[in-house]
Amino acid sequence: MTGSLAKTPSNRVVILGALSAIAMATARIYAAEGAALMLVARNADRLKGLADDLRTRGAVQVETAVVDLEAAAADAPALMAVWKTRLGGLDHVHVIYGYLGTQEKATSDPAELARITSSNYSTAVQWCEAAANIMRAQKRGSVIAISSVAGDRGRQSNYAYGAAKGGLALYMQGLAHSLAPTGVRAVAVKPGFVDTPMTDGLKKGGPLWASPEKIGKIVRRAADKGGPVQYAPGIWRMIMLVIRTVPSFVFHKTKL
Repeated sequence: MTGSLAKTPSNRVVILGALSAIAMATARIYAAEGAALMLVARNADRLKGLADDLRTRGAVQVETAVVDLEAAAADAPALMAVWKTRLGGLDHVHVIYGYLGTQEKATSDPAELARITSSNYSTAVQWCEAAANIMRAQKRGSVIAISSVAGDRGRQSNYAYGAAKGGLALYMQGLAHSLAPTGVRAVAVKPGFVDTPMTDGLKKGGPLWASPEKIGKIVRRAADKGGPVQYAPGIWRMIMLVIRTVPSFVFHKTKL
């Protein structure tokens, strides 16, 4: 689905997992800037609705692709090349899909454990690498992946999810190092608590909870500046520093 091409887009952007709350908030920022967007997710009807909304907000081109990002990860290089062609170029790729799951279920259900680790790490890095190879060849652009503060220290409540997101952040750091000579950016954004449908099972409220719109602004900014790991909001850098330095004999007495 293609919108007007009368204007030159400010950026050409692929958003994987485009129907998540953070992804939609990020896409709206790009739309207001006059970007060309490729939205990738599984639900065709919801993608169409989002695409129509983004056009009214100023996006000069909106394309959609209905893809199961986990199932199609092996085809990431070919699909990324197709999407670059459809947009007429590629400036930024955002990898925003994931699956929270539950640790209790993952402990006894191998399928749940596999889904958590696949969605948040093993398939995500395939998309990141495919995007990075395009950026590496053109010597410009950025690859941004959503990690989580949960990856900073393993905790009994969500250690499968935390391990996967921690691995993704480490991967992005290494990718950033490898891309540094080319001028291409690779960034892991680590949100804390975000009020989205993904966290509906958690008790919400308080100063540590952020809106998708606030995180979207950080994600958009990460495409242009900042280091390879960015906490969202920044206060989480200090919070997680404290949590990482708590001695194990104390930490193991908590219920985090």
